[in-house]
Amino acid sequence: QNLGFPPLISELVRSSVSLSLLSWGLTPEKKRSGTSHHRGLRGKKTELSSLIELFVNRLDSVESVLPYEYDAFDFCQDMEEKRPSENLGQVLFGERIASSPYKFTFKKQETCKKVCTRSYDPGNSADKTKLSFLKKGMQLNYQHHWIIDNMPVTWCYDVEDGQKYCNPGFPIGCFVTPDGRVKDACVINSEFNKKNTFYLFNHVDITIMYHSGKDENWPGARLVMARLKPQSYKHTDENNLSCEGPPMEIPGEFTNKLNLIYTYSVTFEEKNNIKWASRWDYILESMPHTNIQWFSIMNSLVIVLFLSGMVAMIILRTLHKDIARYNQIDSSEDAQEEFGWKLVHGDVFRPPRKGMLLSVFLGQGTQIFIMTFITLFLACLGFLSPANRGALMTCAVVLWVLLGTPAGYVSARMYKTFRGEKWKTNVLLTALLCPGIVFADFFIMNLILWVKGSSAAIPFGTLVAILAMWFGISVPLTFVGAYFGFKEKPIEHPVRTNQIPRQIPEQSFFTKPLPGIIMGGILPFGCIFIQLFFILNSIWSHQMYYMFGFLFLVFIILLITCSEATVLLCYFHLCAEDYHWWWRSFLTSSFTAVYLFIYAVHYFFSKLQITGTASTILYFGYTMIMVLIFFLFTGTIGFFACFWFVSKIYSVVKVD
Repeated sequence: QNLGFPPLISELVRSSVSLSLLSWGLTPEKKRSGTSHHRGLRGKKTELSSLIELFVNRLDSVESVLPYEYDAFDFCQDMEEKRPSENLGQVLFGERIASSPYKFTFKKQETCKKVCTRSYDPGNSADKTKLSFLKKGMQLNYQHHWIIDNMPVTWCYDVEDGQKYCNPGFPIGCFVTPDGRVKDACVINSEFNKKNTFYLFNHVDITIMYHSGKDENWPGARLVMARLKPQSYKHTDENNLSCEGPPMEIPGEFTNKLNLIYTYSVTFEEKNNIKWASRWDYILESMPHTNIQWFSIMNSLVIVLFLSGMVAMIILRTLHKDIARYNQIDSSEDAQEEFGWKLVHGDVFRPPRKGMLLSVFLGQGTQIFIMTFITLFLACLGFLSPANRGALMTCAVVLWVLLGTPAGYVSARMYKTFRGEKWKTNVLLTALLCPGIVFADFFIMNLILWVKGSSAAIPFGTLVAILAMWFGISVPLTFVGAYFGFKEKPIEHPVRTNQIPRQIPEQSFFTKPLPGIIMGGILPFGCIFIQLFFILNSIWSHQMYYMFGFLFLVFIILLITCSEATVLLCYFHLCAEDYHWWWRSFLTSSFTAVYLFIYAVHYFFSKLQITGTASTILYFGYTMIMVLIFFLFTGTIGFFACFWFVSKIYSVVKVD
């Protein structure tokens, strides 16, 4: 199992092995049915009279970016706490799963069973701290996430239009403000009405539904759904619990002794119409998104059709005419003054300024592009479903590490084409520049989380393991790629470059670099912004994201839009006799990242109720990482599209 490695390293080895299995199509059976590797969480046939354990995940809130472990709050603890091994993705996302004191016996109903009692004395400072942390959790609407048999235990309630919404979490409690405003979950019960009072959900009614194997000739049963209803009861007598009566109030001012008794009831229902394989469906169906998705795809397709039409028109009509005319002029001896894009043929392949940085960006962008493509493709095939906790992130990180070779190769080859000499600097920058920026940002965010005691803070061992992967696997692979890149001949250009650079004529406003770059980013951003809304929701509002099919489509559409927008603007600039296209083609499409940042700021102020400095810094810190990755990715697509286009058009005309 462990070969004496620390658990994380062996988990990485296991992840990469299972990834290589996935890529060969040898999918382990249990991956497909949507279960996870968690011992005790794994979906299995339940024998009668067997023990069902409930696991607890970290608590999170829409009003704060800081998740906390279950143990950070003073809830009932499991005496012998077990923690299932977690993969890299879970550790990075701050999931912390632990066993809980809630343990049930299959088909044995319980009503109002006591879990534990917590007492608080106003004279004791430790009690004061614990209670105030619990109150803060209720005020910020922190949500429990409970798991039975790798299924989230959901709280289903009616929203407007008679729809049912199933929330994979439920609140600790709720708060009525001193001015009598009823916050969050307090609206579910009219008894929650005292000013400046906290109401604790200290009781849960759990319903576990199972699919029995009686009619299908297999023994036992399989759990297909777990639901709960949070309740608040003030239990007066510990030995004679009734689970009815007034709610459990915690006054805003802590003056008297306080006893909190946690209880639960559990019932079992047979539900044979739900198949075990489709047991996640009811959670996903209650999320009201799919119709907007089709709208977003149509919206993106319209943009793509519009752009493709423009590009086709230019390439077929204008370019065709240009090329015919240029080649005709050559044949009719009276060579007139050349004009248009043919004029700059002697300068169009002049190496750019700052070629080193451009080649490094292109190498990194290629790495990100291949990683995104493979990750999304695997997600489309259903390997990375939400039941497979942390699989998406693990997959992305492992792929990124293994894809150092294409980054080194592309960077070295482009640098050689730009006639660069300092190849050692080039290799080092490719291996260290962008990952270094991301890691530094990540490290600072981690320090903030660590100071705040959040569960999302990554343990020191994991940081060391990530550094080991970067320097031990990714960097050497980049060197290998660069070695092959420098051994190749530079890319051949179809036309020779003149000794003396041409004068560039005075440009009109629209063919100046900046307006072109700003216009270039709008169209690709228009394709993705609806999808972006759901992705941001899934990161910050803790909703599940499972529409990878849509995302893959949008990804392909983004590729096409970036290439077409860049090619179009590139053509206009060449016609205006401005031959500085290298950097401009990269920046035209990568300006989409700037719009992404503006949108993230808008989302922060309009949609999120995040409070507190630490949470704000974290939000923008993580947003900057996303923006940088997106910048490299879109820029690389635009650059290579334009490079291909320019090479093609100049190889067709006859040049003296």
